[in-house]
Amino acid sequence: MASETDPEDQLTAEEQRRVEMALVRLNEHGWGVAFALLAGLGLFAATLLLVIRGGQTVGPHLGLLGIYLPGYEVTVMGAVLGLIYGLVLGYAAGFLVGALYNRLVKIE
Repeated sequence: MASETDPEDQLTAEEQRRVEMALVRLNEHGWGVAFALLAGLGLFAATLLLVIRGGQTVGPHLGLLGIYLPGYEVTVMGAVLGLIYGLVLGYAAGFLVGALYNRLVKIE
């Protein structure tokens, strides 16, 4: 039977610091992909839901995104364009969150 010791007892102070740094850091690309998928698929699904639902005036509030996203409309093609916009802008936002977090959190 092997002796049971605490893994922290086996690490030097430098090794412990490196382990903490590795665990605290965020992967900027991972956060970028996660935000991109949420934003892109969310806007795509919301637009398609309104198009399928139909009606006399389709999604007037969501259509206002066309002010900030040139070419975006509440149509099937607008849903595809919204997916692209969401992927690009979501990736940028997620990458920025991860990068800022990593710059602000430092273990000394």
